[in-house]
Amino acid sequence: MNKSFSLSNFLLKHAEFLAFVGLWLWIGIFQVQEKNAESWKPFLMVLVVLFPTQLPGFIFSWYKSTLLTNFTRKQFLAYWTGCFFICLPILTDACVLLFPNYDSSLFVGAALASVSLELILVANYYYLKKVQHIKWIKKIGLENAVLLSIILLSIVISAMAVSSIGNPAFDTKGQLLIGFVFTPAKLITHFWTFLSFTLQFLFMYLCGYAFFLLNSRLLVSKILKQKGLILYILSALASIAILYPIVGQLLILLPINQVFGRDIFSLNPFLLENGFGAMAIIALSLPIVLAIQWGAQNTHILSLQKEKSQTELDLLKQQLNPHFFFNTLNNLYALSLQKSEKTPESILRLSELMRYTIYKGQEEKVTIIQELNYLEDYIALQQIRLKKPLQLNFEKHISNDNLQIAPLLLIVLLENAFKHGIEPAEETAFLNLSLSCTDKELKFSCENSIELDKADKNSGIGLNNLKKRLELLYPNAYSLEITSNNATFKADLHLKLS
Repeated sequence: MNKSFSLSNFLLKHAEFLAFVGLWLWIGIFQVQEKNAESWKPFLMVLVVLFPTQLPGFIFSWYKSTLLTNFTRKQFLAYWTGCFFICLPILTDACVLLFPNYDSSLFVGAALASVSLELILVANYYYLKKVQHIKWIKKIGLENAVLLSIILLSIVISAMAVSSIGNPAFDTKGQLLIGFVFTPAKLITHFWTFLSFTLQFLFMYLCGYAFFLLNSRLLVSKILKQKGLILYILSALASIAILYPIVGQLLILLPINQVFGRDIFSLNPFLLENGFGAMAIIALSLPIVLAIQWGAQNTHILSLQKEKSQTELDLLKQQLNPHFFFNTLNNLYALSLQKSEKTPESILRLSELMRYTIYKGQEEKVTIIQELNYLEDYIALQQIRLKKPLQLNFEKHISNDNLQIAPLLLIVLLENAFKHGIEPAEETAFLNLSLSCTDKELKFSCENSIELDKADKNSGIGLNNLKKRLELLYPNAYSLEITSNNATFKADLHLKLS
């Protein structure tokens, strides 16, 4: 289990590096194919001489995730430019000089392929981060994208067909060939012909699209899933037998069959080639349809998991808040019985704590300075009611006051220290706190004195809730270390913030 998990993490982290390795190997394969080589030696030699041209791509893709994490945008762009537009040309020129027996176009082509692959990866990264989240793009889907492509293809082919009219190279007696030409003026003078061609080509392609929809909407989603592979194949063959002669007859009646010659559609609607064409559409679309439906199902599962995680998180917050306020109200009640002058101050601080917990605690993120003020208010409230003096040391090193973190995390460790270590102490207790925060990480340490004979058996409930919240909020981006001995309890929390 751990090995497969590690392998999946490796593949996920270094997927772009593997893409560059694949490019390197394919260039070598094409090269030995061109030379008609049949042994490993020329293949390995080509890989060796091509290695310098691929080295910038290897290095950059391997460390890309680290660069994105630790470098600023300008630094990352400078590193990217240096790899692909400074180092790569230099290494390519060096290969041309060092290996004169090889054609220089091999090294130049390999370098251009490396740059092209990187640009494709950049475009893919931009699409994943920016474009795919646009609402109207998300609504298109594959089926609509295929339909749009069919419409565009029909328009383009019709435009080339109309542009070929009157051209001796394509327009002969009794037959019009579609040339790779485009004449806008002819689209105007032969507009109705252009419209007629477009509609007919569109109908022709939509017949194939109908088989794709049949496979996607009925054969795969219903029969394959519910009845199995055998009935899916039999149902597909039956559908083709029913539909392809009808479709063939409709295509024969299209006027373009006369314009472009009899080679487009046979006059025999039962020709097996038409049936094989329908079979090919269904067979080729099967993996695509399965991939789409798997993706939709996976997205639904992830959505349910997210809802479940949010529900669990809300329940954990509900477990935390009443626990804290019951303790504080008990403290306030004790002060009121003593008619202490500290009661008004305690009420004021409690109101601030409640306001923060009720309003800020429901937000996804708060600033680190807000969380720190909350901790200080809590400490001040606790110090008012403590019977024994407290040796408190709180070190703070915060580089950015506006840094965002999840609320009500640090208070759990602090509350645990007071409830199970400081409050029950018969002698002077100590509490050492340390908060260090940068743009990349947060470290919080809470160390307090304990008395084992007064230890609470339920003292782990709050910490267990904290671990569950951390797993939901910062999966694979946190560490919580708990250590204790006869006199000291210490908790160290480390969060990766980016």
